[in-house]
Amino acid sequence: MIIAIDGPAGSGKSTTARLVAKRLGYTYLDTGAFYRALTLKVLESSVSLEDGPMVVKLAEASQIELQPQEDKNRVWLDGRDVTQLIREPAVTNSIAPISENPKVRAIMVEKQRALGRNGGIVMEGRDIGTVVFPDADLKIFMQASLDERARRRQEELAAMGIKRELGMLKEEIARRDQKDSTRKVAPLVRAADAVLLDTTQMTIEQQVDFIVGELEKKWQAR
Repeated sequence: MIIAIDGPAGSGKSTTARLVAKRLGYTYLDTGAFYRALTLKVLESSVSLEDGPMVVKLAEASQIELQPQEDKNRVWLDGRDVTQLIREPAVTNSIAPISENPKVRAIMVEKQRALGRNGGIVMEGRDIGTVVFPDADLKIFMQASLDERARRRQEELAAMGIKRELGMLKEEIARRDQKDSTRKVAPLVRAADAVLLDTTQMTIEQQVDFIVGELEKKWQAR
């Protein structure tokens, strides 16, 4: 089966999707890594983030690969391991104009579909259930309070040795939410048939159990 998990930043998508895939023996794929890798490439070049045509050319010329591993996806950009670099604040705060570019999204969606079309996959992002795999066997839309998402982001950065003020993180996440949910192409919205999962008060294990339980319902209904 194909499991699509969507939701805003900090809702718990990545960790939960990875553990669901591990429990099921499926492959986990983080589609946001595609946009992060391209954003890194643009930042490292002399191209402006707002120069749409040049960004598209970079997207067409880039080789972005996801290598599934037990703990995470390793991300390769033009043969270079950029797994850690794409999680740095500079990339996170610059990704919006890249992900909003419709031609870039078209390129990335084709790459993502190629990776997941054979099934046995848990794919997470912001438009998986609405655009990438609208016919996914199970769609989950995850959400959590802004305070909780900022706290999680702060912990994630601290683990990387990066200290950030909680208030600043809340502002950045709120801005990202606004941009993701209002962009013209593939906005962050809950698919009509997606199961809502609010993770604010839930442990990771509870989240995994919930999703696996929803999948079991699908199996039983077949």
